Amino acid sequence: MDQIVARALKIPAEDDMTDSFKIDFAPLAPAKAEKRAAPEKAAGSKVDSKTGSRTDVPHTLVIFAGEGNAFSAATLQFIGPAGEALIKRAAAVAKFKGKKATSLEILAPAEIDADRVIVVGAGPIDDGRQENGRKEAVEPVPADKTAPGASDYANLGGFVCGKLGRGAHALVAFDLARAPDDLAAAAAEFALGMELRNYAFDPYKTKKKDDSEENSRSEIIIGLSDPAGAKREAKARLAVAEGVLTARSLVNEPANVLYPEEFARRAKELTKLGVEVEILDHPAMQALGMGALLGVGLGSVRESRAVVMRWRGARPAKDSGKGASKSKSQPIAFVGKGVCFDTGGISIKPAAGMEDMKGDMAGAACVVGLMQALAGRKAKVDAIGIIGLVENMPGPQAQRPGDIVKSMSGQTIEIINTDAEGRLVLCDLLWYVQDKFKPKFIIDLATLTGAILVALGQEHAGLFSNNEPLSENLLAAGLETGEKLWRMPLGPAYDKLIDSKFADMKNTGGRHAGSITAAQFLQRFVNGVPWAHLDIAGTAMNSPSSEINHSWGSGFGVRLLDRLVADHYEE
Repeated sequence: MDQIVARALKIPAEDDMTDSFKIDFAPLAPAKAEKRAAPEKAAGSKVDSKTGSRTDVPHTLVIFAGEGNAFSAATLQFIGPAGEALIKRAAAVAKFKGKKATSLEILAPAEIDADRVIVVGAGPIDDGRQENGRKEAVEPVPADKTAPGASDYANLGGFVCGKLGRGAHALVAFDLARAPDDLAAAAAEFALGMELRNYAFDPYKTKKKDDSEENSRSEIIIGLSDPAGAKREAKARLAVAEGVLTARSLVNEPANVLYPEEFARRAKELTKLGVEVEILDHPAMQALGMGALLGVGLGSVRESRAVVMRWRGARPAKDSGKGASKSKSQPIAFVGKGVCFDTGGISIKPAAGMEDMKGDMAGAACVVGLMQALAGRKAKVDAIGIIGLVENMPGPQAQRPGDIVKSMSGQTIEIINTDAEGRLVLCDLLWYVQDKFKPKFIIDLATLTGAILVALGQEHAGLFSNNEPLSENLLAAGLETGEKLWRMPLGPAYDKLIDSKFADMKNTGGRHAGSITAAQFLQRFVNGVPWAHLDIAGTAMNSPSSEINHSWGSGFGVRLLDRLVADHYEE
């Protein structure tokens, strides 16, 4: 098998963005966008000797307009009367009206000190100040319960990044007609959206254009009234962005590069951030009795692995008896399915589309990205992440339909279909986590069933849970981040469908309710611990393009679970 040298998991340096994409924050008020006379002679100005253009001003200016082309008073002061008149003339010609996710581009504007101006529609401002059909300049409108959320600002950032293109040098005047509740947080989410949209996976493309803007460095300045606050907020968002991008890159990697041993090696890189990492090899898992997980990988020449990660960010509690410091809090736990390639095994899949099965480890990728995010932003939480890494291949030693395996829990499983392998990987990990760590809750993520795509398409991931508060918290985090979930049912009638004539259970329940019976299978291994299962088959790979993602692998779940932790489980 051909080997390609793989990139290691990227652990960012302190206060570092990506090498080719830099975002910073600066005060907006002192700046002026009005064109000054004879700029090339202005004191302290710098002029490109070849183009004659100034290099000490941004090439592109981005401003925001509310619906009806209403600008905030600060924006109008920033662009000046001449700039306002220019934009109004251009908007009338282009029929631009400031609607959400629309833009107006003005090249080489005579009245504004920039090479390009992009006016971005930010949608309704709901200010009630339209009189006689005339839109007046408005002061920022206080936000209410219908105001944009974090995902809206991230999407806005992604939209702007897409309009700027690669190699951009830009000033974004982050001054919206409708004021955010928290300007600094909104600007940080905007920057997060730009970071996520900028991502591209192309390490294996050998034919790249030389000296093109596509390969040049982007430098974005976000101007606002509270740059210091935005910088503080953005630091944590950067850690989350890096976690998402790690998850995307893992999903995008080909299976001949990212096999179980290599995946485990990359996860080990998290030790640089202070994460404790333990790798369980085949003998270690065999000693633990993980017969269900190990059975999946028997047909592959690549040995299976499990990786246990722990971030101990919670403050240690004082032991009242001895006065010694030690952590008494229960950890929270995240479990990820990591089938590095899934042929279906003996129950082999059709050839069409099988190449997508390199992404059948997206749940494990999310858990690694989440642990990176938590450690990177130094989250005050005790978190466990565990991933099971296997290849499901046909071969002389592969398990067969009709085989019976014994799980770590002691429960036996009849193999009906070897292509229902993800639940076999997860069941041993779930038992291991609840038994060893006694967590407050367990959340598992898996590209588990095609049936969830039939039910929900690619707009929502399926949520199954035995715990109402955990479910409500997850649903809320999904709405806030835009990584949406839909609650699916569980119940005794569905559970009965996986009873076996020959073993304690079977690994499929037939065609009907396939996602539900898969979740019922997993529930038999959580031993009553509060638990949620996220079926991310429709959202984690081959994902539809969005304002913040044009990648095949989306990194779905990292932002969702980080928000869950930040909102409810940090000290």
